[in-house]
Amino acid sequence: MDNYFPSILNDAIGPVMRGASSSHVAAAYRIGRLGRDYMNGEFTKVLIEYDPKGSLEPTHDSQGSDMGLFTGLLGWDITDDRMVDAQKYLEAEGTDVEIAISDYGATHPNTYKLTLTNDTESCCILAISIGGGIIEIIAIDDINLSLYGDYHETFVWTEDTNLYEHVTGLPFIDTLQEHHGLQGKVLQIKGQQALSKQDLPSEYKIKAIKNLAPILPVGSSTQMKLPFTISEEMISYNKDKNLSLWELALKYESARGNISEPEIFEKMRDIVRILEKSIADGIKGTQYMDRIYPAQAPSFKQKIAGNSFLNMGLYNDAILSVTALMDVKSSMGVIVAAPTAGSCGTLPGTCLGVATALNMDEDQKVKAMLAAGLIGVFIARMATFSAEIGGCQAETGSGSGMAAAGLVTLLGGSFDQCLAAASMALQNTFGLVCDPVANRVEAPCLGKNVMMAGNALSAANMAMAGFDHLIPLDEVIIAMHKVGQSLPCELRCTGKGGLAMTPTAKALEAKLERKQT
Repeated sequence: MDNYFPSILNDAIGPVMRGASSSHVAAAYRIGRLGRDYMNGEFTKVLIEYDPKGSLEPTHDSQGSDMGLFTGLLGWDITDDRMVDAQKYLEAEGTDVEIAISDYGATHPNTYKLTLTNDTESCCILAISIGGGIIEIIAIDDINLSLYGDYHETFVWTEDTNLYEHVTGLPFIDTLQEHHGLQGKVLQIKGQQALSKQDLPSEYKIKAIKNLAPILPVGSSTQMKLPFTISEEMISYNKDKNLSLWELALKYESARGNISEPEIFEKMRDIVRILEKSIADGIKGTQYMDRIYPAQAPSFKQKIAGNSFLNMGLYNDAILSVTALMDVKSSMGVIVAAPTAGSCGTLPGTCLGVATALNMDEDQKVKAMLAAGLIGVFIARMATFSAEIGGCQAETGSGSGMAAAGLVTLLGGSFDQCLAAASMALQNTFGLVCDPVANRVEAPCLGKNVMMAGNALSAANMAMAGFDHLIPLDEVIIAMHKVGQSLPCELRCTGKGGLAMTPTAKALEAKLERKQT
């Protein structure tokens, strides 16, 4: 991802979505949307292929890859409440759907192969899910390329050698790359707006043109000048400025997306409001048939009110909010992948749960989420949010490090204390495996989200008490990534190791499969 710079609103706090897993549902949705654009919404057959050696083969149904693809192919919003039935709607439109397991030599654990066909053409899209809903299309038909969905993308088929010079002279064009495939020369054009035939003089010989709209909320530009990309650079940048972490987050995101700082602040406020509604919905109670756990948050709320178990102060407030968000996620409600859907409770549940308990105002909550988001940018840049690559330390572990910085921000701690808290929290997560029971993002995911909330609270207090984090944040992130990559594939969200392979888990998996048939 050297050619992609993470964004707080693209990668760390978002997308707003429904579904169990952002690597499955959100990523698949985005691939489906791009595929729909490429075919101009006109296709009569859909073939989805998963490689048997990858992580998606055992989880594509239970964690929502298929559902996400179908929703994107239909052109619906990712929060559409019809998502669960998207395949039925697609087939009702006359589209033939096939899902196959085929060995096509995938080199990434989260690889999608999507073939769309109509009476006159077809396309085969090869894409990978990087984590937290971020995707990269790595090939279309026989052309290898790179496409993240952060630009307006235009593909022009032409043999006209003069077109290159004309296109590069247009003010809204960022980059142009020439590919050669079986159908001849193709220009891949990234820009701030779509290139249309009206932008091309009639003397140029154009065989075909296709436009793909951006799928990410924050776009990219070759003109962006980032103030820093890792925390070490940020420390140097801030030496003579003495800005807080949340202020630096605004500086970074403003430069990253060419968006004003006030606009970014308000975008994060919108996210905070979505999260608080989700927490409230979870505490009220959620209903959904296809799940392992019943709603847990209402009973925990009752226990707190009755003072009938351990009084852990703010940790109990965090547990309630974390559990509420996980309940909503498991019932197909609207959540925010922060940084992922599987870890959607740890960061927002901890920070917002604590802030609400302390009667803090909305602006304080927004600042905490911004600070946490910037820590997430550094993790996304140097490591991953994908459990299929780095185990659960990449998801709830990352969320815990982000939450620790957010908590220090809430409590008025310093810039240095924010970084120390994030470093200590992440250090405590090394080796955390991902072993989902019955291939669902529920058990032991709920417990790990709750545990990582406690880790964030502890790290925040330790940092504010002056504990030495010893290892700088960047070094911790790099080491965490190396540890995650060294985990056996069985312990990286494949459902082939750990608790997922216990007799009880396998029996539960079989029971859930019988309920679906």
